[in-house]
Amino acid sequence: MVMMACLQVTVSCCTILTNHSPPVSVPNCGYPNSVTKHHHSSLTSMIRFSLSSPSRTRRVLRRQQVIIKAAAKENMTTTTQKLGISVQTNPPESKLSELGVRNWPKWGCPPSKFPWTYSSKETCYLLKGKVKVYPDGSDDGVEIGAGDLVEFPKGMSCTWDVSEAVDKHYNFE
Repeated sequence: MVMMACLQVTVSCCTILTNHSPPVSVPNCGYPNSVTKHHHSSLTSMIRFSLSSPSRTRRVLRRQQVIIKAAAKENMTTTTQKLGISVQTNPPESKLSELGVRNWPKWGCPPSKFPWTYSSKETCYLLKGKVKVYPDGSDDGVEIGAGDLVEFPKGMSCTWDVSEAVDKHYNFE
């Protein structure tokens, strides 16, 4: 009896769909037909499967799916703009190096709540902590935390509500 397998892997905006027995390689992939390899930016996922053992195939696919989801989450960079504050979550190390973040001065504070006004534009990278920043005149806040690269515009007045002690690199322009 020949078993048909259908494997769909979605990484970011790209999809590989294989519905063949035996598995076939992705065009221009350069890998043998028992391996499908897909590259998307810095995320590389490799899925191997065998149609001879359906239960093993399911176990391998479940394990690979967990690995892919974890890697995608770890490597995912998003930038949001809210209330004049720009937040880039999980910026790549290349971006941090390009900006010279590790050479910027450091600042930290314990959990607290205080007003602050930016006399010039500030870019900061949070090493640890959790903060909700409330721009003056707004009941809505912007949450920032460890791993965020944040830009505050010149002239912004706000209240910092620090729920977890902060340690950050910062740079004023």
